Amino acid sequence: MRNVLGAEGDVAIVERVRAILGDGPVTVLTGAGISTDSGIPDYRGPDSPPRKPMTYQQFVGDIRFRRHYWARNHVGWRHMADVRPNPGHLSLARMEGDGVVAGVITQNVDTLHDAAGSRRVIDLHGRFDRVICLSCRTVISRAHLAERLARLNPHFTDGVDDVEIAPDADAVVASTEHFRMADCEFCGGVLKPDIVYFGENVPKNRVLEAFDLVDEATALLVAGSSLSVMSGLRFVRHAAKSGQPVVILNRGWTRGDDFATLKVDAGCSQVLSELADAYTR
Repeated sequence: MRNVLGAEGDVAIVERVRAILGDGPVTVLTGAGISTDSGIPDYRGPDSPPRKPMTYQQFVGDIRFRRHYWARNHVGWRHMADVRPNPGHLSLARMEGDGVVAGVITQNVDTLHDAAGSRRVIDLHGRFDRVICLSCRTVISRAHLAERLARLNPHFTDGVDDVEIAPDADAVVASTEHFRMADCEFCGGVLKPDIVYFGENVPKNRVLEAFDLVDEATALLVAGSSLSVMSGLRFVRHAAKSGQPVVILNRGWTRGDDFATLKVDAGCSQVLSELADAYTR
């Protein structure tokens, strides 16, 4: 593995990335770092504040935790709905359209790859715009739930416009004990965001689909992930074991650095934009 520091704006580095990735197809694995330029903070970036996401066990086991989560999510949802793709997302969609990128496996739940125009996206950890009932497994849109929660809590969001938003639409809200939750309209069951919580397993069929996408490619590009959790790291290990070149583009150390053919320590937007341009030259 070779480390490359301060690579933003360096055409020579971008050309090295292009040479290692080849003509494709390239599978791309993305994490929170690709969305920071859209205004969504990273969980584990060098400048990220300490975070303690709610676990699956807390959510399903304690109504107080569920109420606290849905109250914060009710505030955060309004902000996330206005977030737009940045040049990093748009560049990956552009490279897919040019036949360079085979598809994207994303650890993010923000749906920005879809919004950017990427056609083949595996939402490894789910999507923040869907909600599932833990009893009858009915899936509804988060927008529909937002309307129900607004009716149940008509003044809850008053005066909380300036809040910190986490990558899963969670928001920092001090008082949540009076928030009224909504149950499933069909069976009365517990509603949960259709995302994979800490302590919860990624559905097996989704994992297998992601491995298939890695196997279809001739190289793997990681963009904006520290690979701190095994759900993403396993694809890097798999690609390296299969002899595929692996390029990691991320600010700071990642858990997959030892498996990388090339590590670029930089932000995603500019490097991915220049990489998309390099493929058209």
